[in-house]
Formats: sequence, C-alpha cells, structure tokens
Amino acid sequence: MRGVVPHSRPLCMRTARRSGALLALCVGAFAAGGCDREPAAEAPTLAASGVSQPAGWADELAMPIPRDLNPDPNVLEIDLEARIEEIEILPGTKTPAWTYNGTVPGPMIRAKVGDRVIVHFKNSLPEATTIHWHGLRVPNDMDGAPGVTQPPIEPGGEFRYELELRDAGTYWYHPHQDSSAQVGRGLYGAFVVEDPADPAVFGDELVLLLSDIGLRENGDLLDADTGGNFGDLFGREGSVLLVNGKILPTLKVRNGKQQRWRIINAARARYYNLRLRGHRFIRLGGDNGLAARSEDIYNIVLTPGERADAVFTPADPPGSSNVLRWVPTERGYGSTFNRSSEPMLAIETVPDPPVTPEPIPTELRTIEPIDITNATRRTLDLTIDIASTVEMGINGVPYWQAKPLEIELGDTEVWRIVNNTPFSHPFHLHGFFFQVLDDRRVREWKDTVDVPHESELTVAVRFDERPGAWMYHCHILDHAEAGMMGHLVVRDPNAPTPADEPAAGGHRH
Repeated sequence: MRGVVPHSRPLCMRTARRSGALLALCVGAFAAGGCDREPAAEAPTLAASGVSQPAGWADELAMPIPRDLNPDPNVLEIDLEARIEEIEILPGTKTPAWTYNGTVPGPMIRAKVGDRVIVHFKNSLPEATTIHWHGLRVPNDMDGAPGVTQPPIEPGGEFRYELELRDAGTYWYHPHQDSSAQVGRGLYGAFVVEDPADPAVFGDELVLLLSDIGLRENGDLLDADTGGNFGDLFGREGSVLLVNGKILPTLKVRNGKQQRWRIINAARARYYNLRLRGHRFIRLGGDNGLAARSEDIYNIVLTPGERADAVFTPADPPGSSNVLRWVPTERGYGSTFNRSSEPMLAIETVPDPPVTPEPIPTELRTIEPIDITNATRRTLDLTIDIASTVEMGINGVPYWQAKPLEIELGDTEVWRIVNNTPFSHPFHLHGFFFQVLDDRRVREWKDTVDVPHESELTVAVRFDERPGAWMYHCHILDHAEAGMMGHLVVRDPNAPTPADEPAAGGHRH
C-alpha cells in the first residue's frame, strides 16, 4: 500500500524498554502474592486526589452538532478539524486539549441508516493522524488505519472520508495513529446511526460518552511517559472522569419517564462499571444495534471501545437525587487494589408527578446465527513477554513481526481467542461484525468484546464482502501499541493481487 509507515516500534515500547527491569520485578511478584506498588494506570480520580471542586459545579450534557453543508436530506456533509485548543475542563483552568472542531468530545455525528456521510477532514495538529470510524462497516480505504488502509494525514494535510451507513447502532470515531496519546489528549467523538423503525417506547434518547483525561491541578495535560510503573500493564488511565466532556454533570429526570441511554466507552484503558443505587436497566443491545432480546441488568460494564444501549427508568421519589457511579472492575491482578467508587453523573428527579413507564418488548429483532459448518478455525493467543522488556503480541509475535491472516472472500471463520495473561483484554475487529459463540449470552452483533484474564472465548465472523486489509487488536491502546494487534487480508479470488499491499508491521497504532 502506498504511504506505508516505515517500520518503527511504538512510543510505549520504547518506554517499556527503559523500565523493563521494574516491570519484570513486579510481574515476578505474582507468585509471591503481589507487588507493593500502586498501579499508575489505576489512577485516582480528581475527587480522590484532593483537588477541590466547587459545590454543585456541573454543565449540560449536550454535545456539539456539526453544521450540515449538504441540502440533500440523505447526505450529511461536514467539516472536521483536529487542532489544539485551550478549553476548560477543570473549573477556572485552561487545558491545551487535542480536539475535533475545538471541543472535547468532538461534535456528535448523527444520521440514519442508508445515509451517506461526507467528512472533509483537516489535520491542524503538530503530528500525523487519521480517523477510524469505530464499529462502522465502511469501505476499506475509509477505515483510517495508517499504513494499512491509507497513508497517515500529515500536519496541514486534508482527507475526504465518505461513509455509507448500513447498520444502525452506537459508534464513535478516534485517531488510529499514535492513538493512546491522541485519544488521551481528547480526540474522540460520538457517532449515532438511527433506525427509524426502533420502538418509541424506548423513551427519550441520551448519548453518554464516557472518557477520562490526565490533568495536573493547573489544567496541564499529564501526557508524559509513566516511567514503567507496574500499572502500565493495565494501560494508562486518566485522573479525571468525564461524561460528555464534563466532570460530574447533572441530569434532570422525571419519575417513571424512561430514557434510552446510548453509552460509549471512549477511554484508552479504563473499564467502566456503572451502577445507580436502587435502579436496574433494561439492556437493548450494544455495539452494532439491538440485540435479539432485551434483558434486565443491575450494572453496565463496558470495556474500552465498547458500547451499550439500555433503557433507564427513574424510580427515585420526586424531588430527590442520586448518583451514577463508576465502580472498580476486577480485570486482572491488582486491578481493584486500593480503589473505591467514584461519582460520574448526578441525577435529580424533578418534583413533577410520576408517570407510568411503558413495557419494553422482550423480543427485539431476529438475528440468525452464523453458519459455522464449513468454517475455518484459528486460535489467537493474546500474549505478553516480560523479561528485560515488555512486549505484547498475538500468538507470541508482536505486530511488527507478524504476518497477516490470509482469508478468501466469502469465507466464514471461527476464532478461539485465548487470554492466559494476568490482565483482561478487549478485542476489537475492524470492518466486520462477529457473534460470540456462547449459549449463555443474548445473541447480538459485536465488534469489541472483553476477553477476561486467564480465560478464552470463541467468535464467528463471516467475511462476505469488502476485500482488503483490516486490523484487529486489543483496545487498551497501550497494549495495541506494545504489539497486541494484527491485520488480515480478505482476498477476492477473481481480482488481481494488489502490488501495494501493506507489509507486516506497517501500521503504527
């Protein structure tokens, strides 16, 4: 492929090599019962760190909407610029955030199934970037993987993205070039594809984009290498929790009046486990639209990159208040060490009389199981090599040494994803949806799924269209940069082999 990024190991690998001895020492402590260092990645939130917040400080949950440049009702055409902007995240301070159109998060892109979206993108950052449309099944050359599907967009460069929206669901967009740093500085935004046929009984819709950011008390970004603390192995978390770019915003609700929450985890490493005292949720689906049926749940758990679609029915008395909280999630050795829950969203129930909620249907849509009778079977073993350095990979090989998977157009494959490491890994596949082969799960289409530590799961994928090179990787972005990613090539047997196919390790995540 033209514009392939020259072979180079990512920044976090260079950091890991400087501090490998410390990391190896801490991991060696597993057998002895633990490591006496608190994980840096499991950083305390701002409230826990002692930084003061004005009582009741909050802002609205509304996210900016980009101006539509096209009069055609079936075409959304927008300008999107990545640039550094001084914005207020901590009250009374300015942060030099990396933004889309000057805001964190970037503007919410919203369209309907069947629409065409045209994005005129300009890179005004001091380094190269791209945009990956996370979860969307887009043309191969629009996927935003530099060195695999497109050249990186250099500073001052422009690129025109054209997307055909085929699938309803909750998606998001973010860089795929040095993504841990760029996402960590604020580059991400929501992308919702509506299905006009969705039942109205789901209630008023609210998009909640969850993220975190590392900030000093003066508002400066905590952007430097972490120096090899044991917590780096979990991925680097920010010190400030955000909902739609705000710290502890307030949502006003009415008792009994349902809301449909579309929730996006846009953090580069943090798992979100959400709980609301005295409430349950009705889960409608996740990554790629509605599931086959709804289910009652009492907490919502999202890995980095994953999404949830759920109905929230306020049940608190009129005039009362509650708090949606982030709760520590067990995702590997030491992941809940010295941690407590943190407030995410203040919920105030207005004094209006309660209303009677509508019943939510159990059966939502028909999703036929993928036929795996003649499927090709593979094992993808998520691995970590910790000696004097830290190197992650798949099947024992880091990305820059791996060969692509060869898949013929029209094939179905079953992947057994094995995680014998002591840390959980969210697995993300570009360009295609998959089904998790587990009878205990509600059937749905996924593009991101958690593979818990010391366990495995099996997924089925149908490669029935869109030939070309596609990425798959751990969506803890530091893990991807450390080598836990790969790419596959879907070949059309009736088409000539391209001369500019990406080489192994051509992509810099």
